[in-house]
Amino acid sequence: MRRRLQHLLEYVAVRLLIAVVQTLPENLADRLCRAGAWLLSDVLNVRSKTVDGNLKLVFAECSDAQRDRMRRQMWHHLLLMLCEIAWAPRRLHRCNWQRHVHIADTSEILRWLLSPRPLVIVSGHVGNFEMGGYVTGLMGIPSLSIARRLDNPYLHRYITRFRAANGQRVVDKDGCAPEVDRHLSGGGILTLLADQHGGDRGCWVDFLGHPASCHKGLALFSLTSRAPMMVGYTRRIGGPMQFEQGTTGVVDPERGTSVTDGVRPLTTWYNERLADVVLKSPEQYWWLHRRWRPKRKRKRARAIPPAQAA
Repeated sequence: MRRRLQHLLEYVAVRLLIAVVQTLPENLADRLCRAGAWLLSDVLNVRSKTVDGNLKLVFAECSDAQRDRMRRQMWHHLLLMLCEIAWAPRRLHRCNWQRHVHIADTSEILRWLLSPRPLVIVSGHVGNFEMGGYVTGLMGIPSLSIARRLDNPYLHRYITRFRAANGQRVVDKDGCAPEVDRHLSGGGILTLLADQHGGDRGCWVDFLGHPASCHKGLALFSLTSRAPMMVGYTRRIGGPMQFEQGTTGVVDPERGTSVTDGVRPLTTWYNERLADVVLKSPEQYWWLHRRWRPKRKRKRARAIPPAQAA
Protein backbone atom coordinates (compact mmCIF):
# COMPACT_ATOMS: atom_id res chain seq x y z
CA MET A 1 0.00 0.00 0.00
CA ARG A 2 2.85 2.39 0.80
CA ARG A 3 4.42 1.89 -2.62
CA ARG A 4 1.06 2.21 -4.35
CA LEU A 5 0.41 5.48 -2.50
CA GLN A 6 3.86 6.75 -3.47
CA HIS A 7 3.19 5.99 -7.15
CA LEU A 8 -0.18 7.71 -6.94
CA LEU A 9 1.31 10.85 -5.35
CA GLU A 10 4.04 10.96 -8.00
CA TYR A 11 1.41 10.68 -10.72
CA VAL A 12 -0.72 13.47 -9.22
CA ALA A 13 2.34 15.74 -8.89
CA VAL A 14 3.32 15.12 -12.53
CA ARG A 15 -0.21 15.76 -13.78
CA LEU A 16 -0.46 19.01 -11.81
CA LEU A 17 2.88 20.15 -13.22
CA ILE A 18 1.74 19.30 -16.75
CA ALA A 19 -1.50 21.21 -16.20
CA VAL A 20 0.47 24.32 -15.18
CA VAL A 21 2.88 23.98 -18.12
CA GLN A 22 -0.01 23.66 -20.57
CA THR A 23 -1.24 27.13 -19.58
CA LEU A 24 2.11 28.84 -20.15
CA PRO A 25 2.81 30.86 -23.30
CA GLU A 26 5.81 29.61 -25.22
CA ASN A 27 8.04 32.64 -24.62
CA LEU A 28 7.47 32.56 -20.86
CA ALA A 29 8.09 28.81 -20.71
CA ASP A 30 11.31 29.29 -22.68
CA ARG A 31 12.59 31.84 -20.15
CA LEU A 32 11.66 29.62 -17.22
CA CYS A 33 13.46 26.68 -18.86
CA ARG A 34 16.61 28.80 -19.22
CA ALA A 35 16.44 29.71 -15.54
CA GLY A 36 15.86 26.08 -14.63
CA ALA A 37 18.81 25.03 -16.78
CA TRP A 38 21.08 27.47 -14.94
CA LEU A 39 19.85 26.06 -11.62
CA LEU A 40 20.35 22.41 -12.60
CA SER A 41 23.68 22.99 -14.33
CA ASP A 42 25.49 25.68 -12.38
CA VAL A 43 23.97 25.50 -8.89
CA LEU A 44 22.79 21.95 -8.22
CA ASN A 45 25.31 20.33 -10.62
CA VAL A 46 22.89 17.51 -11.43
CA ARG A 47 24.75 14.57 -13.00
CA SER A 48 27.65 16.93 -13.66
CA LYS A 49 30.23 14.16 -13.41
CA THR A 50 28.61 12.13 -16.19
CA VAL A 51 27.82 15.14 -18.39
CA ASP A 52 31.27 16.69 -18.06
CA GLY A 53 32.95 13.34 -18.67
CA ASN A 54 30.99 12.77 -21.87
CA LEU A 55 31.62 16.29 -23.16
CA LYS A 56 35.34 16.08 -22.44
CA LEU A 57 35.49 12.74 -24.20
CA VAL A 58 33.78 13.93 -27.39
CA PHE A 59 34.79 17.61 -27.43
CA ALA A 60 38.31 17.45 -26.01
CA GLU A 61 39.37 20.39 -28.18
CA CYS A 62 36.77 22.74 -26.65
CA SER A 63 37.51 24.99 -23.69
CA ASP A 64 35.94 24.50 -20.27
CA ALA A 65 33.76 27.56 -20.84
CA GLN A 66 32.44 26.13 -24.12
CA ARG A 67 31.62 22.80 -22.50
CA ASP A 68 29.92 24.57 -19.57
CA ARG A 69 27.76 26.49 -22.03
CA MET A 70 26.89 23.27 -23.86
CA ARG A 71 25.92 21.59 -20.57
CA ARG A 72 23.62 24.51 -19.73
CA GLN A 73 22.10 24.41 -23.23
CA MET A 74 21.45 20.68 -22.86
CA TRP A 75 19.43 21.22 -19.69
CA HIS A 76 17.49 24.01 -21.36
CA HIS A 77 16.70 21.64 -24.22
CA LEU A 78 15.55 18.86 -21.89
CA LEU A 79 13.25 21.14 -19.89
CA LEU A 80 11.83 22.67 -23.07
CA MET A 81 11.33 19.18 -24.49
CA LEU A 82 9.12 18.31 -21.51
CA CYS A 83 7.09 21.47 -22.11
CA GLU A 84 6.63 20.60 -25.79
CA ILE A 85 5.42 17.11 -24.91
CA ALA A 86 2.89 18.65 -22.51
CA TRP A 87 1.73 21.14 -25.17
CA ALA A 88 1.46 18.67 -28.03
CA PRO A 89 -2.05 17.22 -27.36
CA ARG A 90 -3.57 20.72 -27.22
CA ARG A 91 -1.45 22.74 -29.64
CA LEU A 92 -0.46 20.26 -32.34
CA HIS A 93 -3.07 18.57 -34.51
CA ARG A 94 -3.79 17.44 -38.07
CA CYS A 95 -4.73 20.92 -39.28
CA ASN A 96 -1.69 22.87 -38.07
CA TRP A 97 1.27 20.46 -37.75
CA GLN A 98 2.84 21.89 -40.91
CA ARG A 99 3.24 25.24 -39.10
CA HIS A 100 5.41 23.53 -36.51
CA VAL A 101 7.30 20.87 -38.46
CA HIS A 102 9.50 21.24 -41.53
CA ILE A 103 10.27 17.97 -43.29
CA ALA A 104 13.65 17.94 -45.02
CA ASP A 105 13.84 15.82 -48.19
CA THR A 106 10.08 15.27 -48.12
CA SER A 107 9.87 13.07 -51.22
CA GLU A 108 12.67 10.76 -50.05
CA ILE A 109 11.18 10.29 -46.58
CA LEU A 110 7.62 9.77 -47.79
CA ARG A 111 8.80 7.26 -50.39
CA TRP A 112 9.99 4.98 -47.61
CA LEU A 113 7.23 5.75 -45.10
CA LEU A 114 4.49 5.00 -47.64
CA SER A 115 6.18 1.94 -49.13
CA PRO A 116 4.36 -1.40 -48.69
CA ARG A 117 7.65 -2.88 -47.46
CA PRO A 118 8.58 -2.92 -43.74
CA LEU A 119 10.83 -0.16 -42.45
CA VAL A 120 13.11 0.15 -39.42
CA ILE A 121 13.66 3.75 -38.27
CA VAL A 122 16.47 4.29 -35.78
CA SER A 123 17.05 7.50 -33.88
CA GLY A 124 18.67 8.50 -30.62
CA HIS A 125 18.31 10.69 -27.55
CA VAL A 126 18.79 13.80 -29.64
CA GLY A 127 16.29 16.53 -30.43
CA ASN A 128 12.68 15.88 -29.42
CA PHE A 129 12.43 12.23 -30.44
CA GLU A 130 9.05 11.87 -28.68
CA MET A 131 7.58 14.46 -31.05
CA GLY A 132 8.90 12.48 -34.00
CA GLY A 133 6.55 9.56 -33.43
CA TYR A 134 3.72 11.90 -32.48
CA VAL A 135 3.96 13.91 -35.71
CA THR A 136 4.31 10.79 -37.86
CA GLY A 137 1.09 9.55 -36.30
CA LEU A 138 -0.61 12.87 -37.11
CA MET A 139 0.34 12.27 -40.74
CA GLY A 140 -1.65 9.03 -40.59
CA ILE A 141 1.38 6.72 -40.56
CA PRO A 142 1.24 4.25 -37.63
CA SER A 143 4.35 2.68 -36.14
CA LEU A 144 5.53 0.30 -33.45
CA SER A 145 8.02 1.32 -30.75
CA ILE A 146 9.89 -0.60 -28.07
CA ALA A 147 10.18 0.91 -24.61
CA ARG A 148 10.96 -0.19 -21.08
CA ARG A 149 7.98 -0.34 -18.72
CA LEU A 150 8.13 2.41 -16.10
CA ASP A 151 8.16 1.43 -12.44
CA ASN A 152 5.21 3.74 -11.76
CA PRO A 153 2.16 2.08 -13.40
CA TYR A 154 0.11 5.30 -13.41
CA LEU A 155 2.81 7.28 -15.22
CA HIS A 156 3.42 4.32 -17.54
CA ARG A 157 -0.23 4.29 -18.65
CA TYR A 158 -0.26 8.08 -19.04
CA ILE A 159 2.88 8.18 -21.23
CA THR A 160 1.67 5.18 -23.24
CA ARG A 161 -1.60 6.98 -23.97
CA PHE A 162 0.36 10.01 -25.22
CA ARG A 163 2.49 7.87 -27.51
CA ALA A 164 -0.51 5.90 -28.79
CA ALA A 165 -2.73 8.95 -29.32
CA ASN A 166 -2.14 9.02 -33.08
CA GLY A 167 -1.48 5.39 -33.93
CA GLN A 168 1.95 4.74 -32.39
CA ARG A 169 1.87 1.39 -30.59
CA VAL A 170 4.34 0.64 -27.80
CA VAL A 171 5.48 -2.81 -26.67
CA ASP A 172 7.62 -3.69 -23.68
CA LYS A 173 11.21 -4.55 -24.54
CA ASP A 174 11.12 -7.83 -22.58
CA GLY A 175 9.94 -10.60 -24.87
CA CYS A 176 9.00 -8.27 -27.72
CA ALA A 177 10.80 -10.14 -30.53
CA PRO A 178 7.78 -12.22 -31.71
CA GLU A 179 5.54 -9.14 -31.79
CA VAL A 180 8.17 -7.16 -33.72
CA ASP A 181 8.62 -10.00 -36.24
CA ARG A 182 4.86 -10.14 -36.87
CA HIS A 183 4.73 -6.36 -37.28
CA LEU A 184 7.58 -6.26 -39.79
CA SER A 185 6.33 -9.28 -41.71
CA GLY A 186 3.09 -7.36 -42.23
CA GLY A 187 4.94 -4.39 -43.75
CA GLY A 188 4.86 -2.25 -40.61
CA ILE A 189 7.19 0.53 -39.43
CA LEU A 190 9.40 -0.07 -36.38
CA THR A 191 10.98 2.89 -34.56
CA LEU A 192 13.91 2.37 -32.17
CA LEU A 193 16.30 4.42 -30.06
CA ALA A 194 19.74 3.29 -31.16
CA ASP A 195 22.05 4.85 -28.57
CA GLN A 196 21.32 2.75 -25.51
CA HIS A 197 24.08 0.73 -23.87
CA GLY A 198 24.05 -2.84 -25.15
CA GLY A 199 26.04 -4.43 -22.34
CA ASP A 200 29.32 -6.29 -22.49
CA ARG A 201 27.93 -8.77 -25.03
CA GLY A 202 26.64 -6.08 -27.36
CA CYS A 203 28.17 -5.06 -30.66
CA TRP A 204 31.06 -2.70 -29.91
CA VAL A 205 31.57 0.02 -32.53
CA ASP A 206 32.72 3.64 -32.50
CA PHE A 207 30.15 6.33 -31.72
CA LEU A 208 31.39 9.92 -31.94
CA GLY A 209 34.93 8.60 -32.07
CA HIS A 210 34.85 6.29 -29.05
CA PRO A 211 33.84 2.63 -28.53
CA ALA A 212 30.28 2.05 -27.36
CA SER A 213 28.19 -1.08 -26.95
CA CYS A 214 25.05 -1.37 -29.11
CA HIS A 215 22.17 -3.82 -29.00
CA LYS A 216 22.50 -6.35 -31.82
CA GLY A 217 18.74 -6.58 -32.19
CA LEU A 218 18.45 -3.32 -34.12
CA ALA A 219 20.53 -4.62 -37.00
CA LEU A 220 18.97 -8.09 -36.78
CA PHE A 221 15.45 -6.70 -37.10
CA SER A 222 16.43 -5.10 -40.41
CA LEU A 223 18.53 -7.97 -41.75
CA THR A 224 16.17 -10.84 -40.90
CA SER A 225 13.07 -9.08 -42.24
CA ARG A 226 14.93 -7.57 -45.23
CA ALA A 227 13.53 -4.20 -44.13
CA PRO A 228 15.29 -0.98 -45.13
CA MET A 229 16.82 0.94 -42.23
CA MET A 230 16.44 4.71 -42.00
CA VAL A 231 18.27 6.96 -39.54
CA GLY A 232 15.75 9.67 -38.67
CA TYR A 233 15.71 12.69 -36.40
CA THR A 234 13.40 15.41 -35.08
CA ARG A 235 15.41 18.39 -33.87
CA ARG A 236 14.36 21.83 -32.74
CA ILE A 237 15.11 24.71 -35.09
CA GLY A 238 14.45 28.21 -33.82
CA GLY A 239 12.13 28.57 -30.84
CA PRO A 240 9.81 26.21 -28.97
CA MET A 241 7.52 23.92 -31.01
CA GLN A 242 9.52 24.45 -34.21
CA PHE A 243 11.04 21.24 -35.53
CA GLU A 244 12.82 19.77 -38.48
CA GLN A 245 12.25 16.13 -39.35
CA GLY A 246 14.73 14.46 -41.64
CA THR A 247 17.04 11.55 -42.32
CA THR A 248 20.79 11.18 -42.63
CA GLY A 249 20.62 7.99 -44.65
CA VAL A 250 18.72 4.89 -45.73
CA VAL A 251 20.19 1.47 -46.47
CA ASP A 252 18.29 -1.41 -48.08
CA PRO A 253 19.28 -5.06 -47.44
CA GLU A 254 17.69 -6.03 -50.76
CA ARG A 255 20.41 -4.13 -52.61
CA GLY A 256 23.15 -6.27 -51.10
CA THR A 257 25.66 -3.55 -50.19
CA SER A 258 28.65 -4.13 -47.90
CA VAL A 259 26.79 -2.28 -45.14
CA THR A 260 24.20 -5.06 -44.92
CA ASP A 261 26.70 -7.94 -44.90
CA GLY A 262 26.23 -8.45 -41.17
CA VAL A 263 25.38 -6.99 -37.78
CA ARG A 264 28.67 -5.15 -37.25
CA PRO A 265 28.80 -3.20 -40.56
CA LEU A 266 25.15 -2.21 -40.25
CA THR A 267 25.62 -1.18 -36.61
CA THR A 268 28.68 0.85 -37.58
CA TRP A 269 26.72 2.51 -40.39
CA TYR A 270 23.79 3.71 -38.31
CA ASN A 271 26.08 4.95 -35.52
CA GLU A 272 27.96 7.08 -38.06
CA ARG A 273 24.68 8.49 -39.38
CA LEU A 274 23.42 9.14 -35.87
CA ALA A 275 26.67 10.92 -34.99
CA ASP A 276 26.01 13.29 -37.90
CA VAL A 277 22.71 14.28 -36.26
CA VAL A 278 24.33 14.84 -32.86
CA LEU A 279 27.08 17.02 -34.30
CA LYS A 280 24.47 19.18 -36.05
CA SER A 281 22.85 20.01 -32.70
CA PRO A 282 25.13 18.86 -29.86
CA GLU A 283 23.20 20.93 -27.32
CA GLN A 284 20.13 18.75 -28.04
CA TYR A 285 21.80 15.46 -27.13
CA TRP A 286 21.31 13.66 -23.80
CA TRP A 287 24.88 13.90 -22.50
CA LEU A 288 23.62 12.91 -19.06
CA HIS A 289 23.31 9.20 -19.80
CA ARG A 290 26.28 6.83 -19.64
CA ARG A 291 26.70 6.04 -23.32
CA TRP A 292 30.39 5.17 -23.18
CA ARG A 293 31.16 2.53 -20.59
CA PRO A 294 34.32 0.45 -20.27
CA LYS A 295 34.06 -3.14 -21.39
CA ARG A 296 34.47 -5.40 -18.42
CA LYS A 297 36.85 -8.32 -18.75
CA ARG A 298 35.22 -11.70 -18.44
CA LYS A 299 36.41 -13.82 -15.58
CA ARG A 300 37.78 -17.13 -16.64
CA ALA A 301 36.34 -20.18 -14.95
CA ARG A 302 38.81 -21.47 -12.39
CA ALA A 303 40.01 -24.99 -13.11
CA ILE A 304 39.13 -27.55 -10.45
CA PRO A 305 42.20 -29.40 -9.09
CA PRO A 306 42.16 -33.11 -9.97
CA ALA A 307 42.07 -34.08 -6.28
CA GLN A 308 38.89 -32.02 -5.70
CA ALA A 309 37.32 -33.22 -8.93
CA ALA A 310 37.74 -36.80 -7.74
